This record gives sequence, C-alpha cells and structure tokens, in this order.
Amino acid sequence: MTNAKWTGMMPVDDTALAVTDTGGSGVPVVYLNGAYADQSHWRRVIADLGNDGYRHITYDERARGRSKCSADYSFEACLRDVDAVLEARGVDRPILVGWSYGGVLGWHWADRNPDRVAGLVTVDAFPVGLTGEAGAERIRKLFRRMRLFFPIAARLGLAARMSAEEHAEVNIELNEIAAASVPVLERLTRPVRFVLATGDSLGSREGEMEQGRAVLDPVFAHNPNVKISAKVASNHSKILRNDSPAVAQAVRELAATHGHPVG
Repeated sequence: MTNAKWTGMMPVDDTALAVTDTGGSGVPVVYLNGAYADQSHWRRVIADLGNDGYRHITYDERARGRSKCSADYSFEACLRDVDAVLEARGVDRPILVGWSYGGVLGWHWADRNPDRVAGLVTVDAFPVGLTGEAGAERIRKLFRRMRLFFPIAARLGLAARMSAEEHAEVNIELNEIAAASVPVLERLTRPVRFVLATGDSLGSREGEMEQGRAVLDPVFAHNPNVKISAKVASNHSKILRNDSPAVAQAVRELAATHGHPVG
C-alpha cells in the first residue's frame, strides 16, 4: 500500500490530475468534487476530521483546479479517474465523500465496485435532473449567460477551464444520469449517509431543490443501507463552507460502522 504523504500530478488518459494525499495508516477518505469545483472546498471537512485516524485524498478533476485539460470531460472519464487515483495511491476500500456531481459519481462508482468501497457520504446530491430537450436548452441558456464569469470563477475553484458549451454539456449529462439514478440508490449494498442542504441554489427555481431532495424519501424507506445523517440550514453552494462539521460527522459515522476510531 502506498501510504506516504504525497502531492503531485498524476497522469491519466490524455491529461494529468493534481492529487493530494495526506498519507498515513488511517481510514482512507477520498473526496469527489462538485462539477466545476476544485479540491480546496474540502479543507474545512478535513480540518474537522484531522489526520489522527484518517488519510485524506483529494484531487482536481480534468480542467479544474491545477489539473490539465482533456479531450474527454464525460461522466465515464470521471469514473475512470476515480479508479486511476485509487490505483496510483494504493488505496483499498475507501470512504468516498462526494458533493453534488461528486455524490452522483460516488453512487455509480460504488454500484459498479461494491467490494472496493467501505461506504459513501453524499453531500446534497439527489436523483433528480432537468432532462430532455427542454432541460438541455435551459441549461445551455444558463451557461451562456454565465460565460463571462468563468475565468474569474475558475481562479476561485468554482468553474472549469472549459468553454460555456463544455460546461453546459457536463451539466446536461449529469442531469440525465442523476434523474435515472433511483434504481442505483435502491440497490446499493454499502452504507450511504446523506448530508442535505436546504433551499434553492444558482440555476434552480423556487422550490425545485427541496422537491428534488424529497425524491430520496422512498429510497431511505426501501434501502436500509441508505440513510440521512443530517439536513442543514445552508444551501447547496454553501454547505461545505458553513456546515462542514455535519459532513465530518457523517464520515465518523461510517468509520465507526467499520470499527474504526471516530475522533
């Protein structure tokens, strides 16, 4: 097992990902970012958990943060990147912690690899999306309106080094995959803990996100492996900044189910 502390660029496909690994022999926790976010958003969660008993692995997806650009920004490419990071760092059966896009990514990776993951913490992702041509056009209009802000937002870890069209296509694909994900959540065999936000966020209309979160209620009822850990006051965009202790506590809950320390 490669458990030395390490920060660097990891080659994968036609690109290279910026990876940070705190090392050590603690419970490995791998963090999956929001669609256009970088790894810096996890710093409060990591600080809350500390390094005593945990090994934290973060990375920037393609064209985000310090990672290089690619010809492929698909969901399948992101799944391959999870595999590549785990292999490169010698990690076995981590806890995956995913926010938004990263949450959906975590469900699907765990569904394909149930014996390779200890559990999942999902931060405000839910199996709902804007679908079809009407949904796609709404997403494209939103990203066209935002295009002038992307260079600034990218420096803040809130956008990718992509065109408005590429941003939109990533989001369109995510919405289609998320909307079809109830069966995935229903059949997950590893423990999953949800930390949900409250209210709407950028690009959503009044009440849409709360309606989306409500879709999880039957999943919680039907699959005993999938539970809600907390519902917090922050909205989708601010949850990691304002309610990181709730996310850290969900990680502790999963670590405890596997007999690991919860400090």
